[in-house]
Amino acid sequence: MRFSRRHSLLVAMVLCASATVAARPAADSDRGGAPGPSAEEGISARVARLFEEAAVATQRYEAGRQAAEAQKAKTVRLEKLLTKERKQIAVLNADLGRIARAQYREGGGVPYTAQMLFADDPEELMRGQRAAWQADLAVNNAVTRSRRAETRLAADEARAATAWRALEEWKAGLSGNKKAIEQKLEVAQWTLQGQADEAVAAGACRGAVRLDQPDGEPSSAWVAPVATYELSAGYGSGGERWASRHTGQDFAVPIGTPVRAVGAGRVVKVSCGGAFGIEIVVKHADGYFSQYAHLAAVTVDQGDRVGPGQWIGQSGTTGNSTGPHLHFEVRVTPELGSGVDPVPWLRKHGVKL
Repeated sequence: MRFSRRHSLLVAMVLCASATVAARPAADSDRGGAPGPSAEEGISARVARLFEEAAVATQRYEAGRQAAEAQKAKTVRLEKLLTKERKQIAVLNADLGRIARAQYREGGGVPYTAQMLFADDPEELMRGQRAAWQADLAVNNAVTRSRRAETRLAADEARAATAWRALEEWKAGLSGNKKAIEQKLEVAQWTLQGQADEAVAAGACRGAVRLDQPDGEPSSAWVAPVATYELSAGYGSGGERWASRHTGQDFAVPIGTPVRAVGAGRVVKVSCGGAFGIEIVVKHADGYFSQYAHLAAVTVDQGDRVGPGQWIGQSGTTGNSTGPHLHFEVRVTPELGSGVDPVPWLRKHGVKL
């Protein structure tokens, strides 16, 4: 299915993460508690809100996963630096040991003053001894620097590991929050679908459920009927589910997905019975009609003017439907049997599926 940021910063990031985990989703209470249309409005609004919360939770979870992976990679890099530093120290210690042993063999354990008295060339002995002292000093300084570097790296590694564990806990919290929202969404979706099935069985719509429209400035551009989807059955395809050929393009989407008017127009039909279940038909300025079927709820009434991208309903699986999806048609009349392939029609209006 296609779906429509060094150490000083680390503490701030972890604190922000903890605050995110602590944040609780909005209350689940319906906006309407009365039976009939008010109750439907409550569950429709809940589904729409939970869709938004699920999307946000998914984005936060993905951000947490990426942050944890980046911190884990940093910890691995620091461990490699530590390993390299330890090898260098081992080499330096070995060199220091060789120098000490060479000095002992050359001096034979005799005090340095005695070596000066019995040496054939005292000046050469002094030069050699001075060189040995300098080498000894250089090795000791190098070892000291390396050990300090190792200490710093070890501290960095410990901080990085702590930050990584905190991010892993953050990610786990985000995952739990995401699952909880998805579970609530599933319950709300099937509650909405149950209400829709009751309306279809009665052959009477409950009336428009007015939902808050998506943020953004109104646009004259044509859009796809749903923002995120997977294409399923196409126009003209055959199968046992249809008497002849498929008359539209199906979009596989979950129950309660906001359905959008593809372009400006006027609602000429809202019905809640028959093979299409709950459906809406919109007439456009070019004379064509767009149909949206198998819905779980409608957010417009017959005669309403709609604009491109306006939410006009919520997807479902009412009528002759084998699973949640939106059946979308383009017709030359409002009635079944006058359909044209919606994919090239939408492409002509600048919409590529």
